[in-house]
Amino acid sequence: MPISIDEKLKIERERLKSLSTYEEKFSDYIIGGIDEAGRGPLAGPVVAACVVLDRREEILYINDSKKVSEKKRYLLYDEIIDKSYAYGIGIVDEKVIDDINILEATHIAMKEAYDKANKMYREKYKACINMLFVDAIHIKNVDIKQVSIVHGDALSISIAAASIIAKVTRDRIMIDYDKLYPEYGFAKHKGYGTKKHIEALHKYGRCPIHRETFISSI
Repeated sequence: MPISIDEKLKIERERLKSLSTYEEKFSDYIIGGIDEAGRGPLAGPVVAACVVLDRREEILYINDSKKVSEKKRYLLYDEIIDKSYAYGIGIVDEKVIDDINILEATHIAMKEAYDKANKMYREKYKACINMLFVDAIHIKNVDIKQVSIVHGDALSISIAAASIIAKVTRDRIMIDYDKLYPEYGFAKHKGYGTKKHIEALHKYGRCPIHRETFISSI
């Protein structure tokens, strides 16, 4: 017997409640969830996002961006932007990644995302973010409390929201790059090291958005 719409909604709301366990534990804080997209690709920037969710607002089917279809991610992106208290996006390009390494670039992108989200929140509500939930790492040069959560995009609704904002933002950047460098297929693989991407590298060589430190051994 098929599950009714009401039953599906009940199951989804229970999942969202479980995904909000960390947020409930620290409910007295103004929480910014932070995640990144693009640490692994051979080309393009690393992008981070910071999201301060309005916990009174329901966003059904929010999840780790890797568990959500591309179509659904785009819809959730708009809903998260619309319903959140504040958000910020940090972007660090491939040249900086080559200069300082991907981990350091990720720290910079995350701090930039936090700074922008905090500025938006402060301007709107005359208060500041006072806790960060971060997927797996501790951000350098940030002087508020941080909770590092391994696999945080699957365990925290705030980090999951940030993962969607970061992923959609980066995907759009790579789709735009595809128009400049169509021979590499960036719109499909978003810069990751797929078979077709590596074949294109062998055929055409690198383009200006490739990460030299990532492709030097290919």
